[in-house]
Amino acid sequence: MKTIPALVVKQWLTEWKKVEFQPKEHRRQPEPHFYIFSMPAGWLKCLSGIQRRSTQGGKLRSADLGIQRRHDEDRSNEIREFVHFGYPWSELSQRKRDSDQFADLRKPGWLPTSIVVNILEARDERRGVKVAAKDLVGVSSSGSSATITLPEKFTVPNWKPTGLPPIEVIDGQHRLWAFEGNGSSLNFELPVVAFHGLDISWQAYLFWTINIKPKKINASLAFDLYPLLRTEDWLEKFTGHSIYRETRAQELTEALWALPESPWYQRINMLGETGLGRQMVSQAAWVRSLMATFVKGWEGRRIGGLFGAKVGEHKEVLPWSRAQQAAVLMYIGQCLRESIRQCKEDWATELRKGQVRLGKSADDPAFYGPNTLITTDQGIRALLHVTNDLSYVRAEDLKLQSWSSEGGAGATDEKAVGAALSSLKKHAFAKFIEEIAGTLSGYDWRTSSAPKLTEAERIRKTGFRGSSGYKELRRDLLVKLAKDGKSTGKAAKIVLDALDYDK
Repeated sequence: MKTIPALVVKQWLTEWKKVEFQPKEHRRQPEPHFYIFSMPAGWLKCLSGIQRRSTQGGKLRSADLGIQRRHDEDRSNEIREFVHFGYPWSELSQRKRDSDQFADLRKPGWLPTSIVVNILEARDERRGVKVAAKDLVGVSSSGSSATITLPEKFTVPNWKPTGLPPIEVIDGQHRLWAFEGNGSSLNFELPVVAFHGLDISWQAYLFWTINIKPKKINASLAFDLYPLLRTEDWLEKFTGHSIYRETRAQELTEALWALPESPWYQRINMLGETGLGRQMVSQAAWVRSLMATFVKGWEGRRIGGLFGAKVGEHKEVLPWSRAQQAAVLMYIGQCLRESIRQCKEDWATELRKGQVRLGKSADDPAFYGPNTLITTDQGIRALLHVTNDLSYVRAEDLKLQSWSSEGGAGATDEKAVGAALSSLKKHAFAKFIEEIAGTLSGYDWRTSSAPKLTEAERIRKTGFRGSSGYKELRRDLLVKLAKDGKSTGKAAKIVLDALDYDK
């Protein structure tokens, strides 16, 4: 049995007794000390479940990094190069490396900064899973010294936990990912700061204070690397919604406008200009609609935003990157556009009158025209509302936590979003979106100014104008969806009940 000597570092002040420790909010009172020791990179990788990347069996290793952590492969590759070659050799092109001119630029790639981890206790649970008793890492202390005891059958590099890995990496996962393979670098020792039984909300707090407070990384990126931060109440109170929600809504709006895959490519009025010649919803309206739907908080309500609230039985925020979030919105638009293109209902046919032929590249007036609600502020808000609401209440059944994409984090990165779209289409969530779009294409999307409306139709559609139109159109779409006999219909009924709308 392997043991590691450690130092006990006591950090506790009497003033901290005033801190509100809330076990129900994953902030139970921590131990008044942590531990410092060194450990070979290969050992720490095994114990924290950070293994070689693989997509075999449809499961991505990046989904198993612990409590809602994401991996940026480029960052780890950069660190790997630095460890082996030092700076500035690590940043030289291969051509320069192959020449003898720069040989003197090789340097040691020291990593003196500690990896911050949490050693789980037997009571700790993540998404219903605990560490198997035989896999627990023991911690015993006496005075200022301690002993870390590894699992009895622990061997490297092929040891794997039966259930949950016994160690969670709070800060430094990209450094660990840099030690890939089975080479000698796995014996490279890393300094470790270890907490024991630290609740997950405190882990998010540590990540924030280590990485964001001193402005080491972009705040928006932090919400991708540690999605739990999106729902931390202390962060909401301190910084307001803007630090995540408004910034993210703007990023997603830009992606929908900038990327060719988007059905709203170059069709969002980004600067609020007049006389552009095409019916377009403004960027400000898109941002407001996203903040009211996909990136809204939960705040005690039954239905929150899919990108910014806790979902499912275990009340955890979805660990989706910006690219994945952009891909979801684009796919919703793609599916609705295609369903409406194929729609032969009277409302769609009337809007297409005067158009000789609806070719594959032609703009469909039923989706893009001046007389369809889809090109209005109210229409966009209602579409985002119902797709978010239905997806939110079905998140557990659709296993949305399981969708992981290797496409990176950037919302406006065309390659990353393309990869996310490709992987989304293979997930059950895609079928659910398609079902929603199929039903919504049968809805009469004409505005009150559309030609050939009866007087009764025109009066009814006038109710979708102004601020009251948001609620009325949302309810109308939900009622339409609730009549569907598929799973979308059941979800719509749940949403109608939750919103206390009359059906």
